[in-house]
Amino acid sequence: MVEAFFEWFPTTWLGLFFGIEQTAVFYFFAIVLMILAVVLPLLIAVAFTVYFDRKIWAAVQMRRGPNVVGPFGLLQSFADGLKLFLKETIIPAGANKVIFLIAPMITFTLALVSWAVIPFDEGMAIADLNVGILYVLAISSLGVYGIIMSGWASNSRYAFLGALRSAAQMVSYEVSIGFVLVCVLIAAGSLNLSDIVDAQAGSVLNWYFIPFFPIYIIFFISALAETNRPPFDLPEAEAELVAGYQVEYSSMAFALFFLGEYANILLMSAVMAILFFGGWHSPFPFLDFIPGFIWLFIKIAFGFWLFAMVKAFVPRYRYDQLMRLGWKVFLPLSLFFVVFYAAIYVYGGFLPTNS
Repeated sequence: MVEAFFEWFPTTWLGLFFGIEQTAVFYFFAIVLMILAVVLPLLIAVAFTVYFDRKIWAAVQMRRGPNVVGPFGLLQSFADGLKLFLKETIIPAGANKVIFLIAPMITFTLALVSWAVIPFDEGMAIADLNVGILYVLAISSLGVYGIIMSGWASNSRYAFLGALRSAAQMVSYEVSIGFVLVCVLIAAGSLNLSDIVDAQAGSVLNWYFIPFFPIYIIFFISALAETNRPPFDLPEAEAELVAGYQVEYSSMAFALFFLGEYANILLMSAVMAILFFGGWHSPFPFLDFIPGFIWLFIKIAFGFWLFAMVKAFVPRYRYDQLMRLGWKVFLPLSLFFVVFYAAIYVYGGFLPTNS
């Protein structure tokens, strides 16, 4: 995508305005435009994601949900964002002001940075890294630092307890996610996300959710814990910790945490679509005329619908149940499936592979 963009950009009026010579300024503007082409639609998608999240809960609970601001309530998220933007940012007197303000910025920035390697279609990625899946895993692992910093800097017992819970929870379930990724990588023979998608080309029968259905379930549940979504939202459990690590935040500082959380949910939905549902590929060859990014959008929407339905139906775990599930159930299961699928691939050759 980067090379194609650099070839296209000088021929446009914008490229002619800045000069068609490929200087440092040219590359700077080209990279900024590519980043904005991903970030702006993502922020708009996050706003509508919050709306659909609330609508899904309302439907389950047999109520209307947002329906006043804009047609069908579609502008409710933008109104909420404007309200937060106009509010004053209150910093507790005993807080470490610098770290208190940096923490939500880190959480929000890391949530956006991860999208750099997500392929939206054939050749449509800001950076098509050969180790793309490791990049996503590494960036998502860094997300815990923003939460820990916010809990510590708030100088509040509730916030600090929520931050400690989140650190333990995210580390616990990242181990299982890592082993799940190993199973997919064995079959695809590549760490490149585009190669993993291409390994599932053809039809829905080639998608990895069929042979890897058990580890898809493990990945989905671990993604719920990784993003602090119910039933694993113990770091911000309002019943005992008021609002957890973000209890002292208001205005845009709180909004950055909120946007980062939903951007991470969409990221996990995108990763699930790429690893298990064929990415931008259509389920049947006769539907190939539909652009690939539309198929990826549909699959991301399906993944988010699953996230929302779990929040609507499943009660919250106790913390000891959460840790038991991560270390005593998912870790042994994911280790077993790594050995199991590796044995099938090496000795049976039954799994699809492009290597």
